[in-house]
Amino acid sequence: MSNIIALNAPPRRQRLSERTAALLDCFARHRRIQDDVFWLKENAELLNILECTGQSVPQNALIPHVGFFAALPERLGFFPQYYRFLLSIGLDLEDLGLPGAQMERLCHWVADQGLPEAELSDLQRAEARRLLARRGVATKAADSGLDDRLRAVIGRPATFALPNKKAAYELTHIVFYLSEYGRRAPHLGDAARTSLEYAGILAYLDQNMDLLAEICVAMRQAGHSPSPVWDAAVRYNLSRFAVSEDDEVPLSDDYHEYLVSSWAMATLGHDDSGQPVKGGRQVFHRRAEGTGALRQISAALLSLEDARSGDWGAMQATLYDMLDEDAAQTLHETANSSPQFDAFFEGFARASVGLR
Repeated sequence: MSNIIALNAPPRRQRLSERTAALLDCFARHRRIQDDVFWLKENAELLNILECTGQSVPQNALIPHVGFFAALPERLGFFPQYYRFLLSIGLDLEDLGLPGAQMERLCHWVADQGLPEAELSDLQRAEARRLLARRGVATKAADSGLDDRLRAVIGRPATFALPNKKAAYELTHIVFYLSEYGRRAPHLGDAARTSLEYAGILAYLDQNMDLLAEICVAMRQAGHSPSPVWDAAVRYNLSRFAVSEDDEVPLSDDYHEYLVSSWAMATLGHDDSGQPVKGGRQVFHRRAEGTGALRQISAALLSLEDARSGDWGAMQATLYDMLDEDAAQTLHETANSSPQFDAFFEGFARASVGLR
């Protein structure tokens, strides 16, 4: 039976430690079973956010993970294909204070087995390097040119002036790994910072608050302040979440958006959790409110054919006339949210690609 907490009913203010304990219990015990790879994904994401934001976790809040942590060597041996999830969970549990000191040994085992050397992408190799380095273990997969290749990928702003969610999420994760989640300077050039700005512009145009929250976090980890408009949008979006105690509905919910939005607010020092999180099986839903403008804008630009221009000043009146009211308002907000919008639009419009 569903028992949705209404947004217009002011809840009792929930202490951070109480909410943290409820989240840990919810994701560890009540949403999925431990044999489900999505259990690994959800718990790795939650624990990573708790660890990298330096949150103090009550020791009793980690009790739901004691059995999993104790069985981690056996799980790692049987499921080596999930070693990044398993290492991430184990390392975070140790660093958050769960008793035990087995992760250094398991990191050495992963390196000795050569598991990172089977990765197909530099992004995955960077994640593996980062995990092993937390216990002082090196991997042959992280060659001396890895960081340069990663910086080269995100140093091409044109990539991020076009809709490509996969590339945008990889951009944020490259910044996470290069900065050790904000613990060191990632040494990004101006072009990479422009890439982050362009990705943020697209996320706001699309009203993709999950991606926008990650971009705001990545910008701060890169030493760059995101647009106050974007911060405010993420904060407002978090306030629209409803947390449901529900044992019946499928778990195709907005949990990730809830977690990364909370993370983005934590980097600002805000405790904007939205609704309290209770015990049991929690489902996270953001109340629908409008849609993004990206699809309409792209369709309008495509339809203009030879009349399309990369000059925002020359194109804005035409575009506003072609959009419905909501899309036009989102475009207006986006254009005013970033001083780089004009430069972004030049690439986004794709007016002179030279293919005829």
